[in-house]
Amino acid sequence: MPFRCSVASRDREEDPAGTASTVRSFLLVENAGPWGTEALRDARMPEQVREHLLSAAALGVRVLLVRRHRGPRRPDGLRVFAARADPGSPWLETAVLDDQGSLLDLDLAALGRGRSLGLPRTDRPVLCVCTHGRHDACCAEWGRPTAAALAAAHPEPTWEVSHVGGDRFAANVLVLPAGLYYGRVGPEDAATLGALHEEGRLWPALLRGRSGFPLPVQAAEVALRRELQETRVDGVRLAGTRADQDGTAVQLDVDHARYEVLVRRRPGDPCRLTCRAARDHVPASYDVVRMGRVEPVTTE
Repeated sequence: MPFRCSVASRDREEDPAGTASTVRSFLLVENAGPWGTEALRDARMPEQVREHLLSAAALGVRVLLVRRHRGPRRPDGLRVFAARADPGSPWLETAVLDDQGSLLDLDLAALGRGRSLGLPRTDRPVLCVCTHGRHDACCAEWGRPTAAALAAAHPEPTWEVSHVGGDRFAANVLVLPAGLYYGRVGPEDAATLGALHEEGRLWPALLRGRSGFPLPVQAAEVALRRELQETRVDGVRLAGTRADQDGTAVQLDVDHARYEVLVRRRPGDPCRLTCRAARDHVPASYDVVRMGRVEPVTTE
């Protein structure tokens, strides 16, 4: 039986909390595929357009390809989404462009700075399931059944997406504009996850983290949400951080209470983190050293 990184991760009971990619600006570009090992580099598009999109990484923008699950190709252009996953004020805008050449008109530097591209705003989140099997077999084997279930229950906001990171936590779901990464989302979870986000809520048990936060802050937020069973997307706010030899102390506000969560990075045992990995790497996780309420939040 071939090695599967997601099976190995489950077997070692690896906690996905604090493992989301750290990025605040996203550009989603509709592309029916097929997707190669490196989706953007291998995409069928004019070379000038590809180079324009590849330049986005240096500008702080994560470009991902999206497509409908078993949906028809769009006959009238391509859908794009621009998202700013700012924890305090996330936003999402979208439009249908005439053709791939129109992507050259998008100001990626502005998006990287958190500025609008001038597209129409939308209040409805998008639900992106990684199904990028050419990048990692687990993303197809676990991702496609979840994408099918999510598309059946919530067809409009659901998209398949190219590699988002964390293959061993497949099926991975990215929710924008909040920048919420979920791991190990099964087909049986899909309808509930979609319904929660339609209500402005999230699922703490499956949450990997919020991409607008550094990894220790992600781990602290997930831990506090699980402890309090706080499901409101905007129900937890970052108040501050302090790092020392004991770890990272993260202050988080929930309603009128302030909590402090001290997390400490712990290296794991060497292992293969992806199905295609040629050698072992050492994953890191975060232990919660302490958690508690520290002071009320005063409002004037």
